[in-house]
This record gives sequence, structure tokens and C-alpha cells, in this order.
Amino acid sequence: MRRAFASLTSRLVLTTVLLILVVSVLLGAATTVAMSRYLNDRLDEQVHQLPIGGGPTGGPGMEVGMVRALISDDGTAEVYVVEPRSAEEPIRQVRLDDAAADELAQVPTDRETHTVSLPGIGDFRVQAIPTPDGGTYLVGLPEDSVSSVLERLVSLELLFAVIATALGGGVALVVVRRQLRPLREVAETAHAVAELPLASGEIDLTERVPDHLTDERTEVGQVGAALNALLAHVETSLDARHRSEQQVRQFVADASHELRSPLATIAGYTELARRRPDDAAATATALDKVEEESGRMTSLVEDLLLLARLDSGRPLAQEPVDLTRLLLEAVSDARVVAPGHHWRLDVPDDAVDTPYEVVGDDLRLHQVATNLLSNAARHTPAGTTVTVRVRRDGFAVHDDGPGFPPELVDHAFERFARGDTARTRGSQVGVGLGLSLVEAIVAAHGGTVTLQSVPGDTTLDVTLPR
Repeated sequence: MRRAFASLTSRLVLTTVLLILVVSVLLGAATTVAMSRYLNDRLDEQVHQLPIGGGPTGGPGMEVGMVRALISDDGTAEVYVVEPRSAEEPIRQVRLDDAAADELAQVPTDRETHTVSLPGIGDFRVQAIPTPDGGTYLVGLPEDSVSSVLERLVSLELLFAVIATALGGGVALVVVRRQLRPLREVAETAHAVAELPLASGEIDLTERVPDHLTDERTEVGQVGAALNALLAHVETSLDARHRSEQQVRQFVADASHELRSPLATIAGYTELARRRPDDAAATATALDKVEEESGRMTSLVEDLLLLARLDSGRPLAQEPVDLTRLLLEAVSDARVVAPGHHWRLDVPDDAVDTPYEVVGDDLRLHQVATNLLSNAARHTPAGTTVTVRVRRDGFAVHDDGPGFPPELVDHAFERFARGDTARTRGSQVGVGLGLSLVEAIVAAHGGTVTLQSVPGDTTLDVTLPR
């Protein structure tokens, strides 16, 4: 039973039918009560207008069905009921038995109408009036006319309730189905999306609720608009997941490639040393190359491990860091490593009295500065001027070298991103992890790093929370 009314259409139609039925019953009851009062009032008026007095033959003004009785002061009672007879003698009075007299004798003589049930005849509205000689005169009319009218009224009301309920249920079914048709269209969109394979790969999530069902002024429109927003969010998330999967695959491929070269070198020189066990020079050369390539692999693995830790959200140290001192040390080291470049440190005058400090990890921020300066030294020719400008919320590294290749500017911070497409062996920075490490470390500090590069004007700007 519960399953039969599980749908919204069934519940709405059932609610409408019940509402119509309840309203019909309430209206019928109110109408019946009002009509009963009206008819009883009319009957009471007629009772008050009945003729008083008359003998066994009655008098003028008598009506068919009328009951009249005279109860003397000694308890003697004469009770008559007026019945139809024939065309020549339209009415006649029939005397009733003592049982009827006993019932009528209990009616108060207050000139008000009262209901009396006379055995074998029925219910009457009766008025009792005292007579001058101490007796009581009673007149009344039967309630059959009121009862018959009320019975017919109740029958009509029941018929009306049945017709109204059936008609209302049919109309409600048609209207509800029509009004819920847009909701079914929204559901069809959801079902179509649910049938798409979303587990892996690139997802083409183009299904959307039609525009005419996204008017947020209506409830269905609100559902449609919400579903479209959800689908857009899911599509964005799936695209991001796909890009992430592609980046991971590319990352693994690049890392494998970068590790394969030093491993191949180590294997080659190891084989050389094994084949010439008596050649001391070859063995020394092989050991030097193994050591060099091992160091390169160690640096690469350490950088990869650092990136993985930063990606996992591992917190860094949170200590005051003097940017002026840090950058001064980094520029001093760069002068030693790349003496062919012109190195400048631009420090505001007020930084001498009040150190520019940020909160972060001194070692990692020093790595950021070192990577940026090494990147400038490695990818610009000798004689290039590299300027480091210190600010309270970070620093910028500017050079007047040839700049980044235009196709690399938007991807400079991606891992293993390099200007050349060949997988040439180089130093740790040359594998394309330097700027990606910079971005990851700065992001872990809650900061940002940006790149602007044209020939003769390249700036890498680091902003850190103060």
C-alpha cells in the first residue's frame, strides 16, 4: 500500500481527493445543520399558527397529520390525529390511545414547541397551552416533512461529494502530471548523466537541463538550475581529475626518463670497471662517474620527495625569517657560482633599521631564492644583469637576458618543464624541477609566484604573507 503511493503524483492526487472529500463533507454537514434549523423553525411557526380548541370534529384550519389533544384537570385526555379521508370529506380525526396521551401529558405548558415521540405514529413538534378551566390543550405537527427533506438533502450531498471527489481526482491527476512533466524531464537528464562512464579517462559531460526548465522563479526551475550547477561542478572536477591523472602519468614518465639516464651511465661504467679489473685509471674514472651520477640521482630524488611532501600538505616551519639577510646570502653565493653575470641587490633604505621579516621556513625560502638565481644564471648568457629587489612581502628577481621561450611562459612552473624539447642530461635544475619547487614551496607558505617574460625583461615575483 505504501509503495502504491510512493510517487509524488500519487501523493498529490490522494491529498487533493482527500481535501475535496473533507471539504464536501464539511459543507454538507454545515448545509444540513443550517437546513435542519431553518425547517424546524418553519415547522415551529406553523405549530404556533395552528387553531386552538374544537371538539372531536375539529374546526377550521386543521391540517393533515396534525395532532390535537385536550387534557382536563382531572387527567382525562382526548387525543386526535388528523388523517386524509376522501374528496367529499377530505379529513377526519382519529382518536389515539392512552399511550399517546401519556406522552403528551409530559409536555410543559410554556407555549413553546417540544418534540414528542408518539408510539406507532412518529415524532411531533407539539405546543401545550393551559385552558381557563385548568386543563391543557395541545397541538402539533409531524416532523416527517422535515426528516424527508433532510434525507433527500443528505442523499444529494453524498452524491455531490462522490461526483466532486471523482471529478476532482481526475482533474488533479491530469494537472499534477502536467505540472510534474518538467520535473520528469529534469530526472531524465539526471538518469542520462548517471549512465555515463565516469570512472576514468576524459569525460564528455555535455548533458544539461534545458534552459526553459532552469527558471529559478519556479520550484522545478530551482531544481533544474541546481542540477546544472552540480553538473558543471562535476564536469570541472572530472576535467581537473583527468588533467591530474595526465600530469601524474607525465610526471612518472619524466621522472623515469630522468632517472634512467644516470642509471644507464652507472651500469655502463660499472661494467667497464668489471671488464678492466687491472686498469686502475679506468676503475677510478668509473668510480668518479658513478659518484657523479649517484649525486645527480640523489638530488633528483630529494627534489621529487620534497614535492611529494609539499603536495601532501606537510606543514613547514613557521619562524620569523629575515628576507634581507636571506637574499644577501643568496646573491653572494650567486656571485661566486656565476661570476660572469652582474648581480645586484636592491634593498630599501628602511630595511637597514627594520629588517623585512616574513613567517616561514628559512631553509626552504633560501632554496626558493637559490633556485631562482640559479635559473637566471643557467639560462642567460654571461654579462646579463640580474637584480634582486626586496620588499616587505617578498622579493622579485629580474634579468635583462633573452627571456623565456613564449611557448614556455604559461607552463614554466610545471614539473619537468624545459625550453628544449630534447631530453638532454643536465644538472638537477636542468631537469625542469627548479621553478616547480619554487611554486610548491611558496604555495606551502601561503604565497604566490608569478612570471612575466619578454626578451630583455624577465621578472619572477614572489609574494609571501607578512
